[in-house]
Amino acid sequence: MPDSAREIENLVYTYAERIDAGDLAGVAELFRHGRIEAAPGVIVEGAEKVRRLYEGSTRLYEDGTPRSRHVTTNVIIEVDDAAGTAAARASYVVFQQTDELPLQPIIAGRYRDTFHRVDGEWCFDTRQMFVAGQVDE
Repeated sequence: MPDSAREIENLVYTYAERIDAGDLAGVAELFRHGRIEAAPGVIVEGAEKVRRLYEGSTRLYEDGTPRSRHVTTNVIIEVDDAAGTAAARASYVVFQQTDELPLQPIIAGRYRDTFHRVDGEWCFDTRQMFVAGQVDE
């Protein structure tokens, strides 16, 4: 059985995998017990609202994907197993290729995440997304 840090790390990577696959409902499901802070003070809470956020802001191409590749790295996780809470921070770069443009980086930044256990399973609590150059502390 994976330890808590590995389960949380897998959640971080599952987000990237699902969005790159165009699985916006799957991305939203990761936040069924959580929220995204898309910008300072802009909070989107629960799976339905998160799904609408991504449907309104993610262009899907004929193949059903955004033709992106999210690369998440430098994941640092701190777990309080007794309390059932955790925090993580990571860096990301998103690459994209379209019919008009070659594969290239289109955005980079950091995630600051918190997690909590719900019915024994680790879930996102809050994901804060920062674009490179934004103040994130």
